[in-house]
Amino acid sequence: MVLWWIANAVGLVVVIPLVVFLADRLIREAIAIRQYADEILVHGVGITGNLDPVPALNETAALSEQVKADAVAYVTALRRMV
Repeated sequence: MVLWWIANAVGLVVVIPLVVFLADRLIREAIAIRQYADEILVHGVGITGNLDPVPALNETAALSEQVKADAVAYVTALRRMV
């Protein structure tokens, strides 16, 4: 019976506070992870708003190729004049 009381006392004094301490640390880390995930979501949505003009880059590339071809034709015509 004495060992039973000793085990109860050890459980009450050592084990339960240790479990509470570890659970507190775990919950704090989970909350921090949730805050980081929320920030990632907010900034990710912000980035997608900045990527809306990206499809226009295909048109810009095509137009720059046309300008390059026109510039070559212009320079070739100037060389013929000289």
